[in-house]
Amino acid sequence: MAAAREKGKAVWKSVKGGESQSPFVLGSIVRIFMENFLTYTVCEVFPGPNLNVVLGANGTGKSSIVCAICLGLAGKPSFLARADKIGLFVKQGCMKGAVEIELFKSPDNIIITREIYVVSNASAWFINKKPATLKTVEEQIAALNIQVDNLCQFLPQDKVGEFTKLSKTELLEATEKSIGSPEMYQFHCELKNYREKERELEEYENVREQHEEAKQNRNQVKKELKSLKEMQAPWTKKIEEAEENLKSLDMKTRDNTAEIRSISQKCKEKQDALEMKDKQIEEINQAFRMKKDEETNRQKKIYQTQKIIQEWQNELDTMAVCENLQPQIDAVNIELKELQEERVNIDNDVSDLRAEKTNQEREKKRIIDRLGQLNNIMHMKEENLKMRFRDTHSALMWLRKNKEKFKKRACEPMMLEINVKDSRHAKYIENHISTNDMRAFVFECQEDMETFLVEMRDHQKLRVNAVCAPAESCAENLPSRPIEELHRYGFYSYLRELFDAPHPVMSYLCSQYRVHDVPVGTEKTRDMIERVIQETNLRQMYTAEERYVIKVSSYTKQNLSSNTCLREAQFLTTSVDTDEREQLENQQQDINNMLKSLDARLTVLFDRQKLLEHKDNKLRQEKKALLERGNQRRQLESKIGVKYDSLRQLEQDAIDLEKEFQLANVKIKEINKQKAGLVSELMHLIKRIIPLNIVKVTLALQITRMTAEKNRLQSEYKAGTVQLRAAQQRFHELDNKKQLLYEKCVELMKQARQVCRLGPGQDFPEEFQVAFQTLPNTLEEIDAFLSEEKTRASCFTGLSASVVEEYNKQTQEIQQLTEYLEGKKNELNNYKQNISQVKEKWLSLLKVMIEQINGKFSKFFSSMQCVGEVDLHMENEEEYEKYGIRIRVKFHSSTELHELTPYHQSGGEKTVSTMLYLMALQELNRCPFRVVDEINQVRINSAVLFFLCTDAYDIVERTDFFFLFREWIQ
Repeated sequence: MAAAREKGKAVWKSVKGGESQSPFVLGSIVRIFMENFLTYTVCEVFPGPNLNVVLGANGTGKSSIVCAICLGLAGKPSFLARADKIGLFVKQGCMKGAVEIELFKSPDNIIITREIYVVSNASAWFINKKPATLKTVEEQIAALNIQVDNLCQFLPQDKVGEFTKLSKTELLEATEKSIGSPEMYQFHCELKNYREKERELEEYENVREQHEEAKQNRNQVKKELKSLKEMQAPWTKKIEEAEENLKSLDMKTRDNTAEIRSISQKCKEKQDALEMKDKQIEEINQAFRMKKDEETNRQKKIYQTQKIIQEWQNELDTMAVCENLQPQIDAVNIELKELQEERVNIDNDVSDLRAEKTNQEREKKRIIDRLGQLNNIMHMKEENLKMRFRDTHSALMWLRKNKEKFKKRACEPMMLEINVKDSRHAKYIENHISTNDMRAFVFECQEDMETFLVEMRDHQKLRVNAVCAPAESCAENLPSRPIEELHRYGFYSYLRELFDAPHPVMSYLCSQYRVHDVPVGTEKTRDMIERVIQETNLRQMYTAEERYVIKVSSYTKQNLSSNTCLREAQFLTTSVDTDEREQLENQQQDINNMLKSLDARLTVLFDRQKLLEHKDNKLRQEKKALLERGNQRRQLESKIGVKYDSLRQLEQDAIDLEKEFQLANVKIKEINKQKAGLVSELMHLIKRIIPLNIVKVTLALQITRMTAEKNRLQSEYKAGTVQLRAAQQRFHELDNKKQLLYEKCVELMKQARQVCRLGPGQDFPEEFQVAFQTLPNTLEEIDAFLSEEKTRASCFTGLSASVVEEYNKQTQEIQQLTEYLEGKKNELNNYKQNISQVKEKWLSLLKVMIEQINGKFSKFFSSMQCVGEVDLHMENEEEYEKYGIRIRVKFHSSTELHELTPYHQSGGEKTVSTMLYLMALQELNRCPFRVVDEINQVRINSAVLFFLCTDAYDIVERTDFFFLFREWIQ
């Protein structure tokens, strides 16, 4: 690399010195300078002529050179698809950056400098160290035929996929600009412009004819519509007469109905009054019956009361004198008091035990909630496993249900068993342990592992991984040196101390991955990494963001180190504190035992409470019986006195039924007289309503006949109405079509006025207007009309001078119109002739170019045992804007040729096709250089491809080519 750099500087100095035999072509890049640009602080590159290959691992700055070329040659940041603001290309932490591109030109090279400012997100341009504008820079670059926005010339890393998304038309235009002669793309643009003007000349005539046809059709339908309306006039008149008769009958019916309704209302009022009188009579009879029933009940109550008094008196006579029961009552009271005190003590004990139980249950709930949170974290890890490795999750569910089938311990997948103490350290564990082992099950016994794999892979057809821990445990293996000896290099721990895991898992990881002997360091370690490698003889180590692997060369015995950036953790970002979980489970068990003890003690107290309550109830019943024996005689004497009072009250409330019967008869006679008057009035109203109902029926019959007649007329009218509506619909459609065509004609007329150079307020000459209104529409009809008029004029003699003058005037107008139409026709023919000439020149150049591209493209594909073709694609020979280049490829002998699209081919096939197409353009190229960034991102035959590249650029005086690769091609 150093030799190549010195050689590049030597070539640059010779070019700078103006040597006559320069290997560069006009516009070639001879020097690239970058300052505070992306990954570079200061960097200067001296490309050589023809083929330039840039090699380097990811992140070493290959694409930074491509970005410098693009942005330094007035390219837009959006084309690179890396950032949308120019300030983001300045190295992080700097406020200003610069890119300088030196282009070959004899006798003095062109130096273009772009200074980038972060704060204002702006750029300053310089040409040969002198301030310049962006437009001046773009003109200089365009003069050298440099097109950094053309994918056929400049293909950045993130744009390889977009090349296949180019349409055939876009690919053709990009190819024309890149390798075609200057006039080729110009011819293509002229063809598209000529075709557009040709369409404009043809369009007005077509639209005008459509407008006239639509106008005639509308007028014809208008006449048919008028005729249909005239045919429907008699039916309309008859229907109107029928409706008038119906209205007259309806008025009479409404008047008759109103009078009937009025009389019916009066009849209803009389009937309601009669019903009211009947109700009054019924109420009088009901009141008398109630008094009669009340008297009967009074007699029964007197008899029953006398009977009860007699029974209680007999019982009082037989009752003995009251005995002294107070000593027995006092003894019962003392026993009740002692019993109550014991119940209070028991209630206090129960309250204390319940409070203790509540506290224990509250603490149990807290522990359960915390265990639930820890279980949720495990659930999240299981869901992550299920989402990424569904077969492994299915195997996990089976293992949990069938653990008894294994002789020794079977551990779940490592990503579930490993518990990182600090989530920040998860990335070290995941970068050190392979993904296959992260989802592997760990067994202590080889037989158990084989049983598990037979069940999973053979029976359930699941793709799972399983490993067996070493027979001799390695979990307690000691590191090669204490971590304290490595503190001065920035190391703070070995991997094993960053996580917890079951014993079989830890034993396997120590044996397989030596996690007990891989240290983890900080940025300090990264800063002194060369010293660490030389002094510690470590084979693997981690810094804050990188992993280093050191190997010893088998030939030179020198240390070979490689470093990779750490990827973010995916599986171990959530962790569970196993010590806390075990402590919580023990506390939960203690609380459960305490709750069982409290429940047993409460049960004993509740049984004692029931016994005391039963004894209390028994004493209270005994006390109640003693009290009742003392109060029974006094209560009985009091009850007899109350009954005597009730008996006297019943005897005083006697009812005279004879007197009540006479009063009821007087009221009923008065009401019957009122009913007779109401019946007489009701009969008179009924006689009035009968004739009115007869008239109502007669009117209803007349309305029915008239409605039938109207319906018959409407049925006949309806058939004509359907035809009328269809005609109206047709008329509206044609009228709308005419209006649209008229508006289009007006628009085309505006365009015609512009073509004829007439101002907005300037009209056609009056003689043209008259001629257009009176003459036919086509040139042939005008010629026939002219011949007819000449023949007619020859048949007349003795014409007056005014007639001859009018004839001559008409003849002159016809001649002018004929010349106008001929001019337009010639203009159209000229456009067609120009199109034909330009098309012939353009197609001849285009076909030669595509034939040359196809020859190279097919040859490159044949060298890779594949097939590729490039041809010209057109849908319509006259549609020049739809011409395009079609690329068809075949990578497998069993398939057919398929068009290169963003969807059909794989990523590698699209990349190879893009690369070979650009190589096919190289010999025909007019641009000074071409750039392709990272074509080997997919697995392709790199050796064959590189051979094709070197073979294609082995010819002198070709344009320069920049290739960027991640690794050297074997």
